[in-house]
Amino acid sequence: MKMKKLSGPSVRVGDHIDTDTIIPARYLSSTDSKLLAAHCLELLDAKTRDRIHAGIVLVAGSNFGCGSSREHAPLALKARGILAVVAKSFARIFFRNGINLGLPLIEIPAAIEIPDGEEIELDFAAGKIEIPATKKVFTFPPLPGFVGELLEAGGLLAYLKAGGKLE
Repeated sequence: MKMKKLSGPSVRVGDHIDTDTIIPARYLSSTDSKLLAAHCLELLDAKTRDRIHAGIVLVAGSNFGCGSSREHAPLALKARGILAVVAKSFARIFFRNGINLGLPLIEIPAAIEIPDGEEIELDFAAGKIEIPATKKVFTFPPLPGFVGELLEAGGLLAYLKAGGKLE
């Protein structure tokens, strides 16, 4: 996988963050990225919500993206400028939608150990997350080649438009 490394501050959210929390249903009639970004995660508590901005790495507990299978949820996260989501576990349909839309997602049981507010570095090719301040390293299985190609391209449609092949 050629995907570059990403780094940014971590913002922790809890378990069972559902798609309606990610983007409330009242905004589903729009695909306008500015509107989705503006309302992304607005249902979180004010202290957390105010820390959600472009360039962060969202760190979650179990079952992130549960609920309905709306593609608007990963689209809103990507539109908000969230670099990646690291979670203990993802709802399967959310995970697939996120990868298809080009949102980097890392499932790692140790996500609950990643501290809130720390700068973290994600190395997709090496399968590691590092916290430079403490030198703590968490490992995860590197993403399969095809998944990496989709993310590198910016999602499934961009991959296909660039001549990528489905096998």
